Amino acid sequence: MSKSRDIRRLAVQRLRDLFSRASDWQELPDFRAGAQAVDLLVRFKLGAVDQAVILETTSLGQPRQIRAAIARLGELRRELPGAYAVAVAPYISSQSAALLKKSGLGYLDLSGNCHLSFDNVLIEKEGKPNVRPSTRPLRSLFAPRATRVVRVLLVDSQHAWRLEELAKAADVSLGHCHNVVKRLEELSWVERRDHQRIHLVKPGDLLEGWVDSYTYRLNDIEAYFSPERITRKLVGELGRVCHAEGRRYAFTLHAGAVLVASNVRFPAIHCYVEGSHEPIARSLGFRAGVGEGNVYLLAPYDEGVFYSPITKSGLPVVCLPQLYADLYHYEPRGREQATHLRREAMGY
Repeated sequence: MSKSRDIRRLAVQRLRDLFSRASDWQELPDFRAGAQAVDLLVRFKLGAVDQAVILETTSLGQPRQIRAAIARLGELRRELPGAYAVAVAPYISSQSAALLKKSGLGYLDLSGNCHLSFDNVLIEKEGKPNVRPSTRPLRSLFAPRATRVVRVLLVDSQHAWRLEELAKAADVSLGHCHNVVKRLEELSWVERRDHQRIHLVKPGDLLEGWVDSYTYRLNDIEAYFSPERITRKLVGELGRVCHAEGRRYAFTLHAGAVLVASNVRFPAIHCYVEGSHEPIARSLGFRAGVGEGNVYLLAPYDEGVFYSPITKSGLPVVCLPQLYADLYHYEPRGREQATHLRREAMGY
């Protein structure tokens, strides 16, 4: 049984315990409500009154995941206006609980906390500690070499991977890949199905978990001033010189977004470059800046950033998950561009 179904099963068990006097109990998994799919719809009677409860499960109950669940539950309530909407996770943090209450939603976790308020019902239990601490994300999951596995999974989120195939694609040892996949299974972000093939089932949660632990500033960044104005032509010149030097390189942040989506404007060029930056800067007449500039050459925190680049106008851009992660914490307008990229191009 998958971990996500396990969470759902245990949540229903808790719900039945809380409403032990209910009758006509029905559980409808993957219920279709218009164009939407509900994780689980539970119908029952309290006395003579019919009740319907929507359960939306998430493997993490931290604010980022809960905000996504709130948006999702809002859509489901529009399709099922008479139903009460409940977020379910192994553990709901106090901050997440406050967000759900403010939105008029219920919650239920597997540690014993809950808030259910509808019609004449009010059930509230708070302060229970997390009895499943392994569901908390670990920094080691997003350590440099581990993110190679994460990145490969996110780039091809529909692929069913053999462990050996995944390790080879990520350029990590079989043992390291096994450990990362095991951790992802504990978080219900991947499942093993037929022939033990690995399926990514929560790409959005995995992407958000990575972004929470990552900033592009993990890379060593050297700032330069270009004598030329920042244009697509200069981007092309930088690419030409990197290629002539035999270096791996890939554009990111707004320069990457410009190449992917032509309507984006960019105030500076950011480019991952393998090896020493000095010969490239000298060839283009760049002047070294002190923390500030209009061209930034990044020594990657891990060579995995070069995995599966997108070619646009003959130039390499980092893969979409890497571009999203780089943009998300970048100012100005990085998060706005990241959100647009995810909505228009990523599909999760």
